[in-house]
Formats: sequence, structure tokens, C-alpha cells
Amino acid sequence: MAVEQYRQYLRQMLSERAQRAAQQRTEAEYEVYTVFDTEQDHYQILYVGWLRNKRHFGCIFHADIKGGKIWIQHDGTEVGLANRLVEMGVPKQDIVLAFHQPAVRQYTDFGTG
Repeated sequence: MAVEQYRQYLRQMLSERAQRAAQQRTEAEYEVYTVFDTEQDHYQILYVGWLRNKRHFGCIFHADIKGGKIWIQHDGTEVGLANRLVEMGVPKQDIVLAFHQPAVRQYTDFGTG
């Protein structure tokens, strides 16, 4: 599959997830952002704001495209977005669960790097 198709899939999927997360937020000062760096191929969903008088900032999801594959660096979703990418048509061998140690990746159903 072409890298441009992977970029499109990631933008679509992250936009949908960020919209869903934003709708579920409980406080007005709590925001959810998408970050699409299509030149260096970094894709993220971030949250930032105040929740019950405490400052919150963090990454919900982070993926990169490297060597023609999607490298999932962090997935803090309940469902696991790698499965959503497979549903969209990305072959499992083109998805690397980078949050697993390299020696462990061979035991997943996904790419190793």
C-alpha cells in the first residue's frame, strides 16, 4: 500500500477518535487535539486542560510512518487502533506495535519492524 494512503487512514481515524473523545469530555476547559505532521509523518491525539482543578496534558495516541510501515508508538485507547487500521485495509505486517520491545514483537500478529 502507498504511504499516502496510510497518511489518509491515520488522519481519518485520528480525527474520528478525537471528535469522539471531545464529545465525552466533562469539563469545558478540557480539549482534545489532533497533530498531523505529514512532512515527518508523525500523527497524534493529545489532551490538554483542566479537570477538577488539576492540570492535565498527555498523549492518547501516537503513530509514525517509517520505512513504509505504520509504527504505533503509544495507544492509550480502550479498543486498540491497530485493529481499526486493519479494518481500513492496512496489512498487519505493515503495522508495528512499537510500544512492545523489539524481541516481543515477533509474538504479536503484527509487523516486527
